Amino acid sequence: MKIFPAIDIKDKKCVRLIKGDFDNKTEYEMSPVEQAGKYSDYGFKNLHVVDLDGALAGETVNLDIIQAIVGKFNLKVEIGGGIRNPDSIQKYIDVGVEKVILGSAAIKDKNFLKEACEKFANKIALGLDAKDGYLSLSGWRENSNQLALDYLKEVNDYGVSRLIYTDINKDGMKQSPNFDETLKLAQISNCPVIISGGVSSIDDIKKAKNLKNVEGIIVGKAIYDGDIKLEELVKEDA
Repeated sequence: MKIFPAIDIKDKKCVRLIKGDFDNKTEYEMSPVEQAGKYSDYGFKNLHVVDLDGALAGETVNLDIIQAIVGKFNLKVEIGGGIRNPDSIQKYIDVGVEKVILGSAAIKDKNFLKEACEKFANKIALGLDAKDGYLSLSGWRENSNQLALDYLKEVNDYGVSRLIYTDINKDGMKQSPNFDETLKLAQISNCPVIISGGVSSIDDIKKAKNLKNVEGIIVGKAIYDGDIKLEELVKEDA
């Protein structure tokens, strides 16, 4: 089970949103680079980063911060937020990230996803963010009328290397992830799945370990709020 501590970047700071609401955010004192260093010092191997400025702007905004994190620490970084074209993907790959997460742009344009998977083999992760089973777009400000399961069936053979599923209703709420819905996706997905949204305790991590085709889990607010101790969490990271 890969543990992905999460860093969300807004205005050069680490923040956490409640259900993706930009007006309902908590800012933390540590800079994103300092926070990444803390995770690295504890022995974590993976890191999940979202450029919230990028998600709002529709372009890479905090490339310098990502470059600093990748350059300073031995962390495998996956990055998402506002990646809408091949140039943005290339920029992130050039600075050494492990996976580039495509979300809104891939849902709006399946060809973009297909071409990205072909051009950047084994580098593309697909981020599916859903509310009540339906996909959301553009930093969760826009709802679609497409079910996450239906969309996955359409793009399952494109060559995505990782699927990240977030239940928006659970995100930042610390009420446990939506295991049932994640499992439905994992059962049909051609690539391994990462669980995201709502992790509240080590018990959630242990439950995720038993799920088939689930590669890892993203932990955010529960770390920042002290509900999960990093020394406990890193023991589950394999």
